[in-house]
Amino acid sequence: MRILMLSWEYPPRIVGGISRVVHGLAQKLGERGNEVHVITCWEMGTSEYEKDGDVYIHRIHSYDVTPNNFVDWVLQLNFSLVEHAVRLINESGKFDIIHAHDWIVAFAARVLKHSYSIPLISTIHATEHGRNWGIHDDTQRYINNIEWWMAFESWRIIVNSEYMKIEVKQVFQIPDDKINIIPNGVDLDKFDGYDKDIDFRRNYAQDNEKIIFFVGRLVNEKGVHVLIDSIPKVLQHYNDARFVIAGKGPQLDHLKWKVNNMCISHKVCFTGYISDEDLLKLYKCADVAVFPSLYEPFGIVALEGMVANVPVVVSDTGGLGGIVEHGVDGMKSYTGNSNSLADSILEILHNPDKADKMKEKAMEKVHTIYNWKIITDKTIQVYENIIKESKQVDWNKSDLKKDLDRV
Repeated sequence: MRILMLSWEYPPRIVGGISRVVHGLAQKLGERGNEVHVITCWEMGTSEYEKDGDVYIHRIHSYDVTPNNFVDWVLQLNFSLVEHAVRLINESGKFDIIHAHDWIVAFAARVLKHSYSIPLISTIHATEHGRNWGIHDDTQRYINNIEWWMAFESWRIIVNSEYMKIEVKQVFQIPDDKINIIPNGVDLDKFDGYDKDIDFRRNYAQDNEKIIFFVGRLVNEKGVHVLIDSIPKVLQHYNDARFVIAGKGPQLDHLKWKVNNMCISHKVCFTGYISDEDLLKLYKCADVAVFPSLYEPFGIVALEGMVANVPVVVSDTGGLGGIVEHGVDGMKSYTGNSNSLADSILEILHNPDKADKMKEKAMEKVHTIYNWKIITDKTIQVYENIIKESKQVDWNKSDLKKDLDRV
C-alpha cells in the first residue's frame, strides 16, 4: 500500500519522541514492501529529498516570513505541507492512507483527506491537557481544540499506552472503539557494537563511582528537579555515585543553580546537548538509568535503557508505569517523590544481583512486546481495516451530511 506520513520531526531532527517513532515505524513499513513517504520539516544540513532506507523523505521549508509565535509557524508549516503533498499526489498518484502524528500537522492532514478522499489515521503522542495538567490559557485552549478536531476527523486514533487511551477518551470524549493501543517500539540493534568505554567514561565519573544517568528535555514535566532533590539521600547511603544529566531545555540554568545551591555540583555533570554517538556510549557506561517524569504518555527512553542493558528507575506515571514491573524488570518510584526515587536508585546500587536479574527480564520484555516488527504488524492490520471500510463509504454523501449537520 502507499502510505503518506506527516510529522514535524524526523531524524536527524529530534525534538521529542515522535521522531524516533515515525522513523522506526516508517522503516519497518517500508521493509514490508509498502511505499512510504514522510513529509517533514527541513533541518540544517539535510537533503530536501532522499530515500532513507526503504522510506522516501520529503523535507520542506516553511514560508520565508518570520512568524509572530509558534502557533503562526505551525500554520505556515501546514501550508507548506499541503503545497508539497498536492504536488506529490498529482505527480505520483493517490495514497491509500494518511497517517498524521500529533496536532502540529492536523490542518494539512484534514485538507488532504477531504481533497483526495483518503482515509486519515492519527497518532496522538501526548495532549496539551496532559502536558499542562489542564487548560489554563487561550493558546493551550487553541491547541486543545485542534487536537479534538484532529481526533474527530480521523478514521481511527492510535495511542501508545492504556494511560493515553484513558486520557484521550476523557479529554476529547472519543468513543472506545475508535482508539487502538499500539505501543511505541525501540531499535533492538541500537547498541550493537557498543561496549563500555572506560576512557570515555572517565570524562564523566571516576572509576570507583557509579553513574546514575538521565537523558531528556530539561523541562518541568521530565522531573529532573525531583532527581536532583533525591541526590543528597543517595549520597548519604552511597557516596561513590555520580549523576550525569544529558539534554538541553529551558530549565537548564535553573537546574544548575539548584545543584550549586545544594552544594552537590561536584557530584553532578550537565552534558548539555550530546551527539547520538556519545549518547549511545553514555548508556553503555551507566549503572542506573533514571526517568522521573511527572507526565509521560509513553517513555521511549526507558526502553532504550532496557536495550542498553542498564537497570532503569522510572516514576509510576503514564506510560512509564505500564512499561516497568516494579522489582521485576526495573524499579518504580512515586511520582514527584524524591525520597521514593532515592530508595529505588539505592535498591539497585546496593543489590547488584537483583539488578542483573531485572536487566535480563527487561531485555526479554523489549524483544517480545516493544519489537518494531510486532508493532508494525499491528499497525498494518489497522491500516487494512480502515482502507477496507473507507471503500464502502460514499465520500461525497458523507461530506454533504456533515455540511447539513452544521446548519
